[in-house]
Amino acid sequence: MSGSRSLAEHVADQLASLGEVTVHRYFGGWALRSNGRQFAMVMDTLYLRVDGAARPSYEKAGSTPCTYRAAGREVVVHRYYSVPADVIDDRAELCALARAALA
Repeated sequence: MSGSRSLAEHVADQLASLGEVTVHRYFGGWALRSNGRQFAMVMDTLYLRVDGAARPSYEKAGSTPCTYRAAGREVVVHRYYSVPADVIDDRAELCALARAALA
């Protein structure tokens, strides 16, 4: 799993209405933060932080939790779910999801 800095920067640009969104190196990818709070990460796709209330709507939309392999086993991070590709270029929808991730 590796992250795309250009995707991370594109997402940060899409979220400009939220205020300052910064991009930081995060393991093999990139983390997005607002006011120092991480709410997203970019590995091979964009993942947003979700809580228990939001998780069913992500699953219903076909999103999957962040998953990677470490020490010969699969690790599933249920705190971060993939964002559908069509949402990444929909500034209003992406901002709404990011605001929920920051709540």
